[in-house]
Amino acid sequence: MTKRDEWREAYEAAPKRDVDGETMSGIPLEPVYGPDDGPFPGQWPYTRGPYASMYRSKLWTMRMFAGFGTADDTNGRFREILAAGGDGLSTAFDLPTLMGRDSDDPHSLGEVGRCGVAIDTLADMEDLFAEIDLGAITTSMTINSPASMLLAMYVAVAEKAGVERARLGGTIQNDMLKEFQAQKEFVFPPRPSMRIVTDMIRFCAAEMPRWHPVSISGYHIREAGSTAAQELAFTVANGFAYVEAATAAGLAVDEFAPRLSFFFNAHIDFFEEIAKYRAARRIWARWMRDRYGARNERSLQLRFHTQTAGVSLTAQQPELNIVRTALEALAGVLGGTQSLHTNSMDEVLALPTERAARIALRTQQVVAHETGAPLVADPLGGSWFVESLTDEMERRAEEVFAHLDRLGGGSMLEGVYRGIEESWFQGEIAESAYRLEKRVTSGRQVVVGVNRFTDAGDDDTIETLHIPPEIEEKQKKRLAEVKQERNLDAVDAALRRLERDAAAPECNLMPAVLEAVHAYATLGEMVDTLAEVFGRWTETPTI
Repeated sequence: MTKRDEWREAYEAAPKRDVDGETMSGIPLEPVYGPDDGPFPGQWPYTRGPYASMYRSKLWTMRMFAGFGTADDTNGRFREILAAGGDGLSTAFDLPTLMGRDSDDPHSLGEVGRCGVAIDTLADMEDLFAEIDLGAITTSMTINSPASMLLAMYVAVAEKAGVERARLGGTIQNDMLKEFQAQKEFVFPPRPSMRIVTDMIRFCAAEMPRWHPVSISGYHIREAGSTAAQELAFTVANGFAYVEAATAAGLAVDEFAPRLSFFFNAHIDFFEEIAKYRAARRIWARWMRDRYGARNERSLQLRFHTQTAGVSLTAQQPELNIVRTALEALAGVLGGTQSLHTNSMDEVLALPTERAARIALRTQQVVAHETGAPLVADPLGGSWFVESLTDEMERRAEEVFAHLDRLGGGSMLEGVYRGIEESWFQGEIAESAYRLEKRVTSGRQVVVGVNRFTDAGDDDTIETLHIPPEIEEKQKKRLAEVKQERNLDAVDAALRRLERDAAAPECNLMPAVLEAVHAYATLGEMVDTLAEVFGRWTETPTI
């Protein structure tokens, strides 16, 4: 039996969408192309995609990122996205929430509801998902240091609505390693942060089988200035570190690895991005089998979400961002993404308006339904150019893995810890960002509308979303009402339990976090309680 025969069996067994598999001219299209000896999608090492039928069975999830103002405000945007054809929600939180601070914290002044939705207590989460069936959709939450608290709130909201936690599908980012490397929204030091992550992995493996407890994210590494090869290498290395941390906590690799997911950037260098995704799948499959002993096929299949590149957007001639986003989205699809967010043209200026967000979603729908791209899996597979780029991406990533392995004395986890503590990752990203900026400034790297093809006489002003200061006062009032109405004895008891469990490494923190959430403890109260045990992290600057 040839590789093609094996693929054909798997393909025929998969459900199919009701689509005409042909070009606009009526030319029939095979679901995949290549020599009979493969490899094919759904076959080791999954370079060409994790599933045999890819988008012939199911399109990628169109997961649009949204969040602003109060929970009520964002609930309205969520409903608009679902009504417009979106089939997954992705939640953006404001800076105080990301940093584990309450809206009435003095450090939150001026930031409440600005870059995402403000969530202080379970009451806000109840408002955020009001009249949305959490058993019928999947939800992604972009939150890291306070991820355990937000996941507990989501579980509590669902269970109050009669949706068991085992039915919940979605992803919580919870990728603390990239926070120290790139995004910098950390609270606790690296090692206790990883303890929280592994507790969540264990909890989800036992009680939430449809939930992805970590979304290992290269997106923010790339947005901070890394190259595509660095994004690939650092992200996958972090994935290996999480595998080692979870196995050290007593989990067998095949108990949790099938629910690990990845999150990559789709930047503007079209073919390089496609090669990056193909190399990532191949590397993950090989390392998971050969180094970590995974045997479950789903443990070997790297699955990922993609978001188009925020840093590629320009304030000058912002309508051009629609073109950039379309090309980046197409790269994600040709690279085999499982879900996709397309940035809005105005996000370089402010949170997106409803109109701009709708255009971004429609961009995905055009790619899905008008281009024919989803009809053939890995359509660039076999291209000399793309295959060469894929190999080079893999080679460069392996150089990074070898460095981290040496740094950690044979442990990728320890190598990543040391790379963070010695600011190696931060330095590498900063150097790459500096080199790119020099190229743009000199004009060697052309950015249309910025350093070439500028229109000095044009007015680039477009309508943007304005978050008025009244939003902050409204959120503070909501928080004060919740504090007034809750049972303070129950809050105090729950926070004392959380502190005790944090001090006992053998305890999984999630039950204590759930108890505190149900008592309407605030996000800041829970984070401060853990900080008393774990301490707070201060980064050593990279010069």
